[in-house]
Amino acid sequence: MLIHVVAQGDSIYDISSQYQVPVDTIISVNQLEQPEDLVIGQTLVIPIETYTVQQGDSYYSIAQKLNIPYEELAAYNDLSLDVPLQVGQELQIPTVPKRAITTNAYIEPTGGEVSAVLTQSARARTPLLTYLAPFSYQVNRDGTLNGPPLGELPEIATANNASLMMVVTNLEEGSFSQDLGRIILTDETVQNTMLDEIIRVAQAIGYKDIHFDFEFLPPDTREAYNQFLRKAKARFQDQGLLLSTALAPKLSAEQVGAWYEAHDYAAHGEIADFVVLMTYEWGYSGGPPMAVSPIGPVREVVEYALSEMPADKILLGQNLYGYDWTLPFVEGGEFATAISPNQAIRIARDNQQAIEYDEEAQAPYFFYYDDEQQQHEVWFEDARSIQAKFDLIEELGLKGISYWKLGLAFPQNWALLGSRFDIEKL
Repeated sequence: MLIHVVAQGDSIYDISSQYQVPVDTIISVNQLEQPEDLVIGQTLVIPIETYTVQQGDSYYSIAQKLNIPYEELAAYNDLSLDVPLQVGQELQIPTVPKRAITTNAYIEPTGGEVSAVLTQSARARTPLLTYLAPFSYQVNRDGTLNGPPLGELPEIATANNASLMMVVTNLEEGSFSQDLGRIILTDETVQNTMLDEIIRVAQAIGYKDIHFDFEFLPPDTREAYNQFLRKAKARFQDQGLLLSTALAPKLSAEQVGAWYEAHDYAAHGEIADFVVLMTYEWGYSGGPPMAVSPIGPVREVVEYALSEMPADKILLGQNLYGYDWTLPFVEGGEFATAISPNQAIRIARDNQQAIEYDEEAQAPYFFYYDDEQQQHEVWFEDARSIQAKFDLIEELGLKGISYWKLGLAFPQNWALLGSRFDIEKL
């Protein structure tokens, strides 16, 4: 799979001719809404088996497009790096063995039902998922649970050999509750009721993993959380259930802050079958404009995690969305709007704006003015930014990736995921 960045003057027909790939194939893989009107800086993923050398190409530039070492490209074609490439020369693309990884995607029904959009998204993406994770089962103060609507999700998961992940949260009235978190972790009666209920629901519906996403816990409940996980693990093992947790993106064991202190990386790495690192939301709806998951900070979190737990227990968290901020940013002012990568392309096209790419953050962005002449700043994900995360997974030997969340159109992610990795099925 090759990544092409649209340049001034490019047309879908020129790109089709350049790579000898049918127009309809490029449109389909990228789900292009207006293929006749591409955006400068937009990425396209191109499924190719051979590459025809173009004017200005080099081993290095071609290898960058293909995301392979340039030495490997030359060796596979039995060519010397000392001999220049010729325009029109056809190169064979090396076949790279795929590594098997674990994948998860959260899916969040709202309004008391699973919408047609979410149902279709689940149906389209579960072939590339190890786990499908309906979000979420909310714990009541007596330990009982309020579950999300499931619609056809269990049947879709079964049909595509994806396992269901039961996500349990301390959400209360729309927010993560410190008070509820303390009750869950310190009241044994509530715990027992909750664990009994989790096992009953898991057996009735067919969940294979129980996933605790307890956030903004009181800092002094860190050890109580660890002890609760040990208790839950023992109960779940007896029932043949896995246990996983979601972890805030920490940089050290001593990191302070309401999101971080009760999350003990070393203990979760010891107890849980695997963890999801929430490596996103550096750029968030209430904060200043920036990349949602810049590669530098993401790497730092992963490297800290690796100092506390083995790589084969870590799923890298990855956003399937971006944000559109109205400028100037004012602390406590208007919140940014969450958008899908395909929406971002549409906004850039409608406002005739070229897409830029921040090499340090490994993320695309652009500016535009709305009808009221207010300036906006947009950061999102594209083929290049997701490839950078896949490279990190490969480099550091991580267990896999976990997406927040289905229902946001980012077809390039799924095309690249399927071409890059084999997906483990339980």
